[in-house]
Amino acid sequence: MKKSKNPSHSLPAGLIASSLAADPRIVQAKSLLHEAMNEYRKQITAIRPPLGTLKQGYEEMLASFAKYRGAKLWFPYIGSGMGNGPFVELADGSIKYDFICGIGSHYWGHNHPDFLDTSIDTALSDTVMQGHLQQNIDSVDLYSQLTQATHFPHCFLTTSGAMANENALKIAFQKKFPAKRILAFERCFVGRTLAISQITDKPAFREGLPATLLVDYIPYFDPSRPEESTALAVKTLKKHLSRYPNDYAVMCFELVQGEGGFYSATKDFFESIMTILKDNDIAIFADEVQSFARTPELFAFQYFGLDEYIDIASIGKVSQVCATLFTEQYKPRQGLLSQTFTASTSAIKAFTVILNKLLCEGFFGPEGKIAKVHHYFANQLENLSQKHPDLIRGPYGVGSMIAFTPYDGETQKVTQFIHRLFDAGVISFIAGSNPSRVRFLVPVDAIDHNDIDNVINIIEKTLIEKL
Repeated sequence: MKKSKNPSHSLPAGLIASSLAADPRIVQAKSLLHEAMNEYRKQITAIRPPLGTLKQGYEEMLASFAKYRGAKLWFPYIGSGMGNGPFVELADGSIKYDFICGIGSHYWGHNHPDFLDTSIDTALSDTVMQGHLQQNIDSVDLYSQLTQATHFPHCFLTTSGAMANENALKIAFQKKFPAKRILAFERCFVGRTLAISQITDKPAFREGLPATLLVDYIPYFDPSRPEESTALAVKTLKKHLSRYPNDYAVMCFELVQGEGGFYSATKDFFESIMTILKDNDIAIFADEVQSFARTPELFAFQYFGLDEYIDIASIGKVSQVCATLFTEQYKPRQGLLSQTFTASTSAIKAFTVILNKLLCEGFFGPEGKIAKVHHYFANQLENLSQKHPDLIRGPYGVGSMIAFTPYDGETQKVTQFIHRLFDAGVISFIAGSNPSRVRFLVPVDAIDHNDIDNVINIIEKTLIEKL
């Protein structure tokens, strides 16, 4: 993986903006705000139950919110806006371990001091949103860092992972016109828009929607039958190609299936499929909205050693601003990609900080932070499964994507368990079906072994409670 250099375009001397940033009043204001925030962060160092005096008001707030949005929240979670690393304070006064982080968006945990600075810088900036006609120096810095860290020379920012995936498909379809079909893995999750809900292998997500894309599925890797499952995937792919010759534009690869249950595969499995796709001139698209920055390399395709095969990739969640990256061969014609908003200035500044820290502060490699957190957490879950073999199976996943199956994996029981775990002070989420799993997307840089031990103890206590 190529290392990104520090931004080289940030506020050159002579600009009024650079003078404002260096103004002693701004510097002093940041210092005072850091001092105040750190003082209050120190009050959040352990879980605690809700405050009785806030209970009624909180329940009324939840009911009002459910009425406004037309459905109740999955968790009774309304944050106060305050936290400290892996801990978050809710508006009922409770403090919980946040081990799902907004389904992976808050990789640094809560109230990280670096984002106080970027938020202030954003408040001083001239625009809330950057876009088609107005891109600031921040965007130039980010494009430079991101492309230097990959084999992609081109990148297009956007406001959501779903839109990053939409743009990836548009690029592939334009390049491969008139091919009109898509290949994807069973159990994949690509998004919920009108188009990509057709690819997501979950019928409930497209109930009542018109068909917009032609999608054919390939069975995913089975670790209990590696050779047989690889052969089956290859056989199925060849069958599709024979049935619809020259009609496939792209195959979408979710290299680590997130919503599907944190399933992964081997390099040999992926290469067996990708080689055939290359032979048939079909674009290879890596959907890394959930896996980006969570494996022991920046991208999952880098972790699996598949760089040479990938034509297009998408990122999101960890990155705050989302993006579609593509090779020179897949550079789209003028007019295909354009958005009024590509991202907010705050998201662009935040991702620039995040990316630089990821690349320069020891997150990757076999001895990096991600690998070490995974090893310790997975080992503790393995010990728990040996202690209670009838209550827990696992662990599963890669890097900071960690999951286990409680009980028999029946969806209703797993959902109930996750809500009981929430009440006990640990926030997780569900993934997969048949079996369903408890999923964690942990804030790697915000936790230590003590936090993991505390969460494991809460999991064990919650597991042995009667349903």
